[in-house]
Amino acid sequence: MRTATGPVPTDSAAGAAPGAPAASAAPAAPQTHPSAPIPVQGAPIGAAVRVPLGETGARVFPLVLGGAEFGWHVDLAAAHSILDAYFDRGGNALNTSDGYAAGRSEHIIGAWMSRRAVRDDIVLGVRVGTNIDHPGLGPVNLIRAVEASLTRLGTDRIDVLYLDATGDTHGSLEDTLATAEWLIESGKVRALGSLGLSASQLVEARILASAGYPRLTVLDVPYNVLRQGDFDGDLRLVAGAQGIAVTPSQALEHGYLAGAHRSRSQVAGSVRGSQLAAAMNRRGTRTLRAMDRIGAELSIPTSAVAIAWLLAQRTVVAPIVNVYAVAHVDELMQGVGAKLSRVHLAEIARAAQ
Repeated sequence: MRTATGPVPTDSAAGAAPGAPAASAAPAAPQTHPSAPIPVQGAPIGAAVRVPLGETGARVFPLVLGGAEFGWHVDLAAAHSILDAYFDRGGNALNTSDGYAAGRSEHIIGAWMSRRAVRDDIVLGVRVGTNIDHPGLGPVNLIRAVEASLTRLGTDRIDVLYLDATGDTHGSLEDTLATAEWLIESGKVRALGSLGLSASQLVEARILASAGYPRLTVLDVPYNVLRQGDFDGDLRLVAGAQGIAVTPSQALEHGYLAGAHRSRSQVAGSVRGSQLAAAMNRRGTRTLRAMDRIGAELSIPTSAVAIAWLLAQRTVVAPIVNVYAVAHVDELMQGVGAKLSRVHLAEIARAAQ
């Protein structure tokens, strides 16, 4: 009996027809370098961080991503990268307005939610009342504004509708709440928030709620370590007594508290430059230096200290922040995990006096 002396055929070659070309070898799996980062598996760690948004029934990440810059200083591609970064790190709360970039901000956010198919995972807050096509909070304009926002966002509902009363000096609060009641009953709105209402108007709204009108459960107010006068006092007392969740905007005072701009020579003669320059005084410099020192102690950016300060304030649930780049998302989200001690808070309070 003869013994085969040639190479033993492989399984694929053994079953090949005579004269058929040999099958090409499978490509070798790429080798992972030993120092390569370990891939993240499962849900991001931030997905486990949720707090109740007052009486709305929603639970949100304690940092709301605002869309004020989308469609203005941030184009669609950059905005989608920012939204991706925020969502992939566990964020789930977005805030926009029908007045941001004439509605382009809503278009951008709506396109992103459609592309990622994440509408049911997002708590969406929309501010209405400032669009030039539907100004104010009168019944007709309020309904038109909501319908237009729903169309631009490509959704059938708004989770928190913020009634922006800053420019509505002639409207009736009762008429506005009656219209909002219809929007809630029709399923277009789930909960109500407000911006620009005084403490006495919040009390009036609660009286109307006792008569059957919908309650205001969320409050947006410009508030940060350098701008405390707009909220401290009667407005804070009423919001606390009524259990209203506060989602303060202007968390970084137009970006000054991020620490990137520290002198007037760094800012141009634009609207944003004048806003930054207004904070560049002795008080602002003292506060920024105190936050720099605390940030160095905790190994977090100065902007994260500003977020941590807000989250340390009673009634504040989730600050609203507007960002320009993905790197800003990484910096600001560190403020959620940072805890300021009483010594830190006292040091910031002394500097901000």
